[in-house]
Amino acid sequence: MSSHELPHAIIGAKKEREARISLTKAILLDIFFVFYSIIVLQRAVYYKLILDLREMPFAWSEIGFIFIASVILGALWASSRTSLSAKLFGVARESKVTDLTTELFGWFLFNITFISGWIITKISIVDIFSPDGIDGAQRIFGSLFTPEFNIFDDALFAIIETIYIALIATLISIPPTLVLSFLTARNLMKDSKTAFASYYVLRVFLNFVRSIEPLIWAIIFSVWVGIGPYAGMIALLVHTIASNAKLYSEAIEGIEEGPIEAIAATGANKLQIIWYAVVPQIVLPFLSFTIYRWDINVRMATIIGLVGGGGIGTMLMQYQGLALWKEVGLIVIMIAVVVWIMDYISAKIRESIK
Repeated sequence: MSSHELPHAIIGAKKEREARISLTKAILLDIFFVFYSIIVLQRAVYYKLILDLREMPFAWSEIGFIFIASVILGALWASSRTSLSAKLFGVARESKVTDLTTELFGWFLFNITFISGWIITKISIVDIFSPDGIDGAQRIFGSLFTPEFNIFDDALFAIIETIYIALIATLISIPPTLVLSFLTARNLMKDSKTAFASYYVLRVFLNFVRSIEPLIWAIIFSVWVGIGPYAGMIALLVHTIASNAKLYSEAIEGIEEGPIEAIAATGANKLQIIWYAVVPQIVLPFLSFTIYRWDINVRMATIIGLVGGGGIGTMLMQYQGLALWKEVGLIVIMIAVVVWIMDYISAKIRESIK
């Protein structure tokens, strides 16, 4: 093979490998689609119309049979290159039959999902407009919009505590988030197998941490360090680091490669490349993400207070448990005002740094 033919052979092999990967992904996705369709249609729709789902538990033999059927049907459908997944991954042949098949199956998936969701959530228009329901709503809303101001001082202190919980969690999160963002940026960690392995491990770990809601972290840390603002702050801190690390790393992955190549050509080491070529490009996005996260944390700090995270949420839970709706009304109004003010301030700051 000549030197001129070698690049074309490499490109051809790469395209063939990508095509095989795409087809494999299409087959796996079609297996999932078929499995999902059978499960939802059989359990959530058919049985729910006859018996309560709790009276019809899954049997392992049933799941196994459905899974085997899904593998066979999904593999046959995807390998024919006329499936919805094959079109999504760009391996489908263009034909009217393919278009019709994918449209019908797409509508089928959407319809059974919507119908099963309607049934499982027990949507009832009758219950919303029932006389008893309307009377109860009138009593609650009537109390909420006639707030009791005798707890104003306590509520004011609690809302200030909430703001500081969010502020401290956001500020403390910045240094570890910066470090993790560089370590989880694909374009900076592809130089060696060790760096790439570290990139994947950290990505998986941060995805796991981020998938656990701050409410759950607040419960964990309330048991760990005790109920109060400290537990709430740590819960927000953990989730903020994981969430912002993803945003920061994606900003790093989207930078221009030109400055990196120019600095690297001068013989600069890795740290110098990051400091002089990467950091100047991501300062403004980092500031914007951090300010926006503080805004989010103020809202979250209200919610985690419901499980012992301190702040106004704890106070709200106490009065709600006692059915003191006038006091709850004052707390809700104060939360709404503070969230609106914080949203306005953060939006103005983000606009000014663009």
